[in-house]
Amino acid sequence: MSNVGLRIYKTINRPSKAIIESFTGLPVANIADNMNRMSCIHARLRPMNNVPLLGTAFTIKSRPGDNLLLHKALDMALPGDVLVVDAQGDVSNSIMGELMVLWAKKRGIAGFVIDGAIRDSGALKNLGVPIYAAGVTPAGPYKDGPGEINVPVSCGGAVIEPGDILVGDEDGLVVIKPQDAFELLQKTKAKNQAEQKTMEDIKNMKWDRSWVDKALAERGCEIID
Repeated sequence: MSNVGLRIYKTINRPSKAIIESFTGLPVANIADNMNRMSCIHARLRPMNNVPLLGTAFTIKSRPGDNLLLHKALDMALPGDVLVVDAQGDVSNSIMGELMVLWAKKRGIAGFVIDGAIRDSGALKNLGVPIYAAGVTPAGPYKDGPGEINVPVSCGGAVIEPGDILVGDEDGLVVIKPQDAFELLQKTKAKNQAEQKTMEDIKNMKWDRSWVDKALAERGCEIID
């Protein structure tokens, strides 16, 4: 019998460690530009500290304000996994705090993306584990369920599947499908090189700005003295 809404899938297909690590240090903005700016997690999920995030999505769908399934995921996830929690954006109750993050750190979990609230925010700034969340509240969680583990979730307006690659920095988060990773990596590296050249042009006062007037002319802009 299928118990929809309270079930756990144990097996996910993770991309290779090499392809994940190849995104280390690449700006999220440049990655997103090469995905037509359509794979970013909404800006309401903000970084709770200054630690960059990189890893494989291990997904949790939870009832708002409840963390029973997140606790189970803490014991299931492998080193390098990022726990992605669809708590439906509710910030009435936190679903994670300092003790859970300390346990996650011991287990090698690569970070958290929580479409919900956290607490103990002061401590979480200094634990070295990247955390993105929709809010902070001292109100604690319930532990009743239901929920699901390793199913597709909606988090910050993006559909995230188990095994997707997540990259985060101070700007926010981007979701990469493993089948797109290699080509996206090449495009992002090329964009980085182009930006380096632009920076040199700016330094030398040689930045070509002619495209601005061209774009305005194409749109019929009237320029009045």
